[in-house]
Amino acid sequence: MKRPGRWGGEGQRPATTAVTMADVARSAGVSTMTVSNVINGRPRVGAATRERVLAAISDLGYQVNLAARHLRAGRTGVVGLAVPELERPYFAQLAGRLADRFEAHGLRIVMERTGASREGEADAVAFSRLRMYDGLVLSVVDSDPAELTQLRNDAPVVMIGERALPSKYDHVMMDNVDGARQATAHLLATGARRIAMLGGNPDWTANMPALRAEGYGLAHADAGVPIDPELTVRCHFTMQQGYDAIRSLLDRGIAFDAVFALTDVVALGALRALADADLRVPEDVQLIGFDDIDEAPYLVPALSSVNPGHDEMADSIVALLMAQINGGPGGEPQELIAPARLIQRGTTKPVV
Repeated sequence: MKRPGRWGGEGQRPATTAVTMADVARSAGVSTMTVSNVINGRPRVGAATRERVLAAISDLGYQVNLAARHLRAGRTGVVGLAVPELERPYFAQLAGRLADRFEAHGLRIVMERTGASREGEADAVAFSRLRMYDGLVLSVVDSDPAELTQLRNDAPVVMIGERALPSKYDHVMMDNVDGARQATAHLLATGARRIAMLGGNPDWTANMPALRAEGYGLAHADAGVPIDPELTVRCHFTMQQGYDAIRSLLDRGIAFDAVFALTDVVALGALRALADADLRVPEDVQLIGFDDIDEAPYLVPALSSVNPGHDEMADSIVALLMAQINGGPGGEPQELIAPARLIQRGTTKPVV
């Protein structure tokens, strides 16, 4: 039978009043230090006393205030992940990989959206300490390096993304140029000569689309195959835009025998548009994406794609941020590039 509680119930305090460690100590007939020792698993507490304290904790519904504990230790137990969009599969899957690794260090992830804007990215850095993060992982899309240099920030930060960044930050990148070169070179090696590139924009510079377009161009140059400018279709990185890009090529009568989509999401839309046009993949048109998202192997046919080094990037991000969190400032910031590799599946032909 439960002991009668101080508040007139079966040992339960009213929900409107928080149970304190002192309440547990009084109920168990011990000191608050003994309660603390039991909660933190410290020795020097007898078995009978430990059972009595645990029973009091259960009866009273006491919960440890983890936030207060972290703050006393100078930690919150939370890492921020700021990305352009929450709905894109790449960022969702990046968050999952990082969450698994940070949890091994006793840390949780909170995601926020920057909207791929300078203001959103700058705010994520400037206010990371106010948001009580132990550290921040920021995907940079639009920020100017000079602006990031001027930001005052005393919290650990690791940048990801392809823009040139100030040397004051650790920076983890994927090899966009070589990944795109591998994808395009494979298509050329299988005999493709008119490779459409979806997502390219000649006005972009020093960012992901520009770097992947550079790799596309390098592969053509290496093979001595000229590029028809009409095969570069500007589009945003959505399935609908990928679908519309293929429809645009078909409606304008522009011939193509392969497609390099700058992201897998664009490739998903392209694959559907090719099917709707009764074009067989890969027999009539080959298709390669970039990012190797988790859904790629499950499409019909399975999507060939460039894996940008997911695990290597996640390992590097966590290692760099944990070094800052545990050691504080010091040491030269690092710039790390994960290796890209082509994953050949059912949307491409083998090289004969």
